[in-house]
Amino acid sequence: MSRHADAAPHSTGRPDRQDGKDAEDARTAVTVFVALGANLVIALAKLAGGLFARSPALLSEAAHSVADSLNELFLLASLKRSTRAPDSRHPFGYGKERYFWSLLAAVGIFVMGGCFSFFQGIEALRSHHSETFTGYVVGLAVLAVALVAEGSSLVRALLQVRGRARQAGHSMREAVRTADDPALRTVLAEDSTACFGVLVAMAGLGLHMITGEVQWEAWASMIIGALLVFVAYQLAKESRGQIIGEAADPALRRALRTFLEEQPEIDTVTTLLTMRLGTRSTLIAARVDLVGGLDSEEVEEVLVRVKAAVREQWPIADQVFLDVTEATPRDRERARRERRQLDESVSAGGEGPGAKPPEVQG
Repeated sequence: MSRHADAAPHSTGRPDRQDGKDAEDARTAVTVFVALGANLVIALAKLAGGLFARSPALLSEAAHSVADSLNELFLLASLKRSTRAPDSRHPFGYGKERYFWSLLAAVGIFVMGGCFSFFQGIEALRSHHSETFTGYVVGLAVLAVALVAEGSSLVRALLQVRGRARQAGHSMREAVRTADDPALRTVLAEDSTACFGVLVAMAGLGLHMITGEVQWEAWASMIIGALLVFVAYQLAKESRGQIIGEAADPALRRALRTFLEEQPEIDTVTTLLTMRLGTRSTLIAARVDLVGGLDSEEVEEVLVRVKAAVREQWPIADQVFLDVTEATPRDRERARRERRQLDESVSAGGEGPGAKPPEVQG
């Protein structure tokens, strides 16, 4: 006969760590605002340049920058709405809203960025349009302003990532790879892609001015379009996985399984399931076989103590459910196999953030 005890949703009771997450969200909001300001500056520069040079390309690019600004508004909405408290309709909170709005931003990059750039390149090939010398100079000047603005936004995002890397004891590359905040990740992807795209556009426009061949500018536009489509696909794929329900980092899962297995009252952890509910919350559900000789009160005490210890050590694991069950030989074999797979996954990918204290998981 099976007995189980579930953890009702509640906070970790650690205001210092909650304040830390609030501070990190505030830094992310500043990063998004910087990106929004940069995109608005770029839009105004392209609009002024397009009106002065009567360049349809620059005027179209001004609309493109306005679309990028809308994406930043999506990210700001995700930061605001994802921190709402749980209610009866959403007992696990609204953390996944951050992934939904990031998915919309990825769609915006694909439609208003990638597809538009392809369209602009094809139109340039068909029109054989040639700018005046003044048009070329204005275009290059606008692109230089865009590079400075996008570069400033990128530097801000990289500084935030570096701060996280120092806190976690990781390299910058590892911090970027394991970043779990979709808003910061989207800004980083947008700005780095935009800086590279501006350099490609400047090369295309410069070669067009030197050779008089519009193909250079057209192919530059299509290269930018292909890059934006690829970035949008990667961001959308990550958001899709997180919206559907993505497991916690393998290192965190291994650390949790090790912790449970080390408890003297637990004989076997037959199943360990995890799901990220947002950047602040993770659901933990485990089936455990306890050692024999425990009465009902002792079982209840063990479960309460273990769940409290999990929340204490990993505040992000704020939804903990333990089910007491009798483990069969097949269950024990499956548990050993899952443990080996976790060990292999962590060894292949290096120590992830979940293996360390909770502040590192940010």
